[in-house]
Amino acid sequence: MPKAKTKSSVKKRFKITATGKVLAGPGKKRHNLSARSQKAIRSNRGSQVLTPMDARTVKQWAPYGLG
Repeated sequence: MPKAKTKSSVKKRFKITATGKVLAGPGKKRHNLSARSQKAIRSNRGSQVLTPMDARTVKQWAPYGLG
């Protein structure tokens, strides 16, 4: 059985914590920020924890982890 490959985009966009949670950068923070409220721009800083269903999908794309 050959090794499963990790999706390249997942390596760049996600991080898995020691407890198994998946961190991701929030979307909609690159351009057209004038249309968003200051509160929305502030809340998009840093990284966010994905929901368990989304985290399961990301972990399937990275069968051996990310690191």
